[in-house]
Order: sequence, then C-alpha cells, then structure tokens
Amino acid sequence: MVVLSELPEGSSSSSSTHGHSSPTCGRSSSTNGHRYDVFLSFRGVDTRHSFTDHLHEALIDANINTFLDDEEIETGEDLKPELESAIKASRASVIVLSKNYASSTWCLDELVLILEQRMTSNHIVIPIFYHVEPTHVRKQLSSFGDAMAKHRQMMEAETNADKRSQLAQKMDRWNKALIEVANLKGNDVRGRLETEFIEEIVKDIHHRLHVSLRSVRSQLIGMEYYINFITSWLKDASSYTADILTISGMGGIGKTSLAKHVYVLYSHEFHKSSCIEDISRVCDGKFNGLLDLQEQLCGDISRTSSIKVHDASIYTSKIENVVARKRMFLVLDDINTLDQLDALLGSKGSHPGSKIIITTKERRLIERCALFKTDIKRKHTELLLQGLNETESWELLCLHAFKSNYPKTGYEGVLYKLVKYCEGHPLALVVLGKSLYDRDVTYWEGCIEGLKKETDSHVNNVLRMSFNSFPSKNDKDLFKYIACFFVGIDRDLTETILKACNINIGSGIPNLLD
Repeated sequence: MVVLSELPEGSSSSSSTHGHSSPTCGRSSSTNGHRYDVFLSFRGVDTRHSFTDHLHEALIDANINTFLDDEEIETGEDLKPELESAIKASRASVIVLSKNYASSTWCLDELVLILEQRMTSNHIVIPIFYHVEPTHVRKQLSSFGDAMAKHRQMMEAETNADKRSQLAQKMDRWNKALIEVANLKGNDVRGRLETEFIEEIVKDIHHRLHVSLRSVRSQLIGMEYYINFITSWLKDASSYTADILTISGMGGIGKTSLAKHVYVLYSHEFHKSSCIEDISRVCDGKFNGLLDLQEQLCGDISRTSSIKVHDASIYTSKIENVVARKRMFLVLDDINTLDQLDALLGSKGSHPGSKIIITTKERRLIERCALFKTDIKRKHTELLLQGLNETESWELLCLHAFKSNYPKTGYEGVLYKLVKYCEGHPLALVVLGKSLYDRDVTYWEGCIEGLKKETDSHVNNVLRMSFNSFPSKNDKDLFKYIACFFVGIDRDLTETILKACNINIGSGIPNLLD
C-alpha cells in the first residue's frame, strides 16, 4: 500500500554534482515522506550531456520521480543544504562513477551522505561504473588516485590548522566511501549498448521501488490472491516449454490492471519482455491496428530494422523466430479473436521458461489458436476473476468517495446501497466513487435514484464491449431475453421456452457463459 506525500515547501532541490539546484520531477510523488524516487549523483563534465541525460529521460518516462542538477557548481565548497535535503528526500540514489567523479568534492560529499542514508534509512544505492574499473575506485588508482592526490595536496597546503584537520577528516570519509561503494553490487556499462543498459537499470529501479503500485493501487484492492497466484505461476520453472496463463472475466473486472501490475514487478527477470495493451480496441478502431501492434511487439523483443512491413504474416514469422530463441515475458491484453492471437503468437512455440499472459473475455479462445494445433504440448493455466466481496467493495468505494478507508459519519446507509448496487464490480465502484467525492448525502441519494433508470455512461460503455463481442445476433438476442425475462428462473424451463421461440441455445448459452 503506497501513500503519496510531499515535503514542505523549501525542501525541494535538484540533484547531484555541481550546480545550482532545481527540481526535475517525474509524473508521480514518492512514499513515506520521500519527495523523490531517485537522486542522480554524477560528474557533469563527464556525462551530463550524454549518459546521465539519457538515463534521466528514461527514468522520467518510466514514471520514476528523479532529482537532477541543472547547472555546474564550482568545487571547493561544502555541499549545499538543498542537495542534502534532496538526498534525504529520495528513496534511492544512482551513482554514476565516471573518470572525473572523484575530482569533485561535491560528488564525494554526496557519496558520503548517500552511504550514510543507506545505513540509517534503507536508502537504496545503485552504483554504475561508467568506463571505470571498480578496482580503481576501491583502491583509488588511475584517475581516482590522481584526484585524491590533488585533494591531499590541497589539504597539506592549508595553513590554517583547524581547516587542515577538517580536510583530513573529510579525506578519510571520502576514502572509506569510495571503498564501500566499490564493494557494492554495481552495474558496468563497458561492452554494452547504452540504450539496453539504461533499459535494464530503469527496470531494476522500477521493480525495487514498486513504482507501479502508485498508479494501480486503487484497482488492486481484493487482488492479493490473484497476485500471489500469478507470482507463483511465474516462479515455477518446471515446465519444459512456455507457460500460458489466461486471465478472463467480464469487462471492468480488473484483468488489465492485474496483468500490468505483475508485468511491471517481474518483467526485468526475463531476457525480453513486452506488454501490448487494448488489443481489441486498437484493432477495431484502426485499419492497420493489428500491424501496428505487431510492429510494437517486434520492437520490444528484437532489434528490428527501421523498414516497415505491410504484411501481417511476415511480422508473425519475425515474432515466432524471436520468441523461439529467447526466454521472455509477454502480456497480450484484451484479445477477443483468433486472428489477433495467431498474428501475435504464431504457431512455432516459445523458448523454455517463457511466460505469456493473455487477458480476454473469451475463456475458450486460447486453446483454439494455432499455437495449440501443433504436436508440441502446451501448458495452459486459467484464472477467472470474480467480483469483490462486500468488505473489499466498501474499501474501494470509500477510497475514491472519501479518500479514506472509512465513510464519513452519516453516509453509511447510502454507501451500503451503492455497494449492493455495484455487486462487486471494481470499475463501477471506482467510477461512482469518483463522481460522488465531496458530495453531500442528498446528492448520493439522488445518484442512487438515477442509477435505477440509467447506468453511468462510462461503466455502461465498458460492459457494452462484452455485449458487442458476441459472435452472432442470436447470442445478443438470447442475452436480452434472459436479462429481461428469465433472471432467477429455472434453467430447464427457460431453455424450453427459448427453444419454442426458435432461439438457438445449443451454442448460445455456452457463449454467454464464456
């Protein structure tokens, strides 16, 4: 559970090395009194306009609130209070140890404070050895040795005894800090493509800080069992071939939120990963929608050329070849036709240890796809999402209607009516809760009366997607007949009447159940 909070005015600043500080923030705040997720410590002359700038942009794009210095500051001064506040207000620090890092007293002071925070407040420290040897950092050799020698010369040249003593103490702290950071598990950029290296760093931070919880926390109430189930499924490495998990359930029940949450938590553990969202909507709303999704998937899992392909079968072949070679984690969200599934998965199979999550409203769709028509045996697991129970519904509605886990005094009665009306449907609870925020009881009562006549348009549109996905007019008519005339009626009696009305129930009822 994550609580958003801000520090008092005046405690904001910017990060790292040598500049007058100003904040550069992502799109979200941090937790437990922290204003930032990440503090970037780096030597500006080495990486400001290259690696650190690219890393900063990637962190911001990943919704990781990052503190970055924006100007150069002269060395030889004490670390500014603003930078001290920024370090203490961050949950983690990324230290880019480059050739000239140790030549800056600001960088070294930052390093000391960051490591102190690591010991006293569980501050996460991620060292990056940017074209430097960890041994050179640890033993202060090469450029690090030269920098420390210059600092020592300045200390010895100081004529004021008190200042010389203070500098000597600083030198001792700097030496110990360099040894300590070099002994931490770090990341070495040498021999790596910087784009891929940065992507791995961002995924690691995303996972360790659980950043995704901020954006989907409200949709995950009541999902603990499902999260644990999928986590156990992901950790099971016993299968000799790819595992496929189908998450099914009615529209708005939380399939997408659940799949995205698990994807963010575990995608970094695979060689390649991709999460393709809103597949049905994209395919229905755009002429070349499926081609665009195939291109997106290819880009995520392989190094594709800039040449566009205009044939879905060619993209399918490309995807098949990559999926067969690498252990990967794929999430295909909102699949509703065999064409979509076959185009995005193909039929050749996947590398052992790969995991594929498919969210769909069509429970029986998966085992009819091309992937299951080969001689290779697939391991398929199904997970059907149900609505929330009364306690979970109460909590979700209160979260959005009162920004609290409990209702305001006097609202208990109308709250109970709304919870009963929504019948555990998460989207309905969220939408209604937001619409009723900061409204009086009279307004709530009016809303309940209005809902008896017309469902909220946003909820109605989501539920209508399920209705529109029925494969035939017969199924749509069957649904309307049952909903209007046969709720709570014995099934055998209902089927007898519907047969007499020339309604096909042989395939129609199984389709409704799916």
